[in-house]
Amino acid sequence: MPSLLQALGAPRRQEILRLVWTKARTVGEIHDSLGDLTMGAVSQHLRLLREAGLVESRRKNQQRFYLARQRELGPFRQWLEETWDSALYRLKIRAEMEEARRGPQPKTKARRKRR
Repeated sequence: MPSLLQALGAPRRQEILRLVWTKARTVGEIHDSLGDLTMGAVSQHLRLLREAGLVESRRKNQQRFYLARQRELGPFRQWLEETWDSALYRLKIRAEMEEARRGPQPKTKARRKRR
């Protein structure tokens, strides 16, 4: 079972948690909000958040809705809420998500100075 810190360690999981903080959403709604993440990846993130006890799911007909379990976050709850209100946080998340989307970059050799 993943720990709370492991679950919160990925920027995408933090963003998913923000999306389901006050409103239950389906995997499709979360996928649409994130844009560049596959449905499978969204499901994997949600599974990890659920295993850590940070989200709950309920089934309604053919859909499964996810909602944050805010009480489970304890002292992290206030920190997350304050962070999400920050424009700097939104910029940080976008940059981290873009970096994760691109993957590891190859190291380049240092150029020699011409004399």
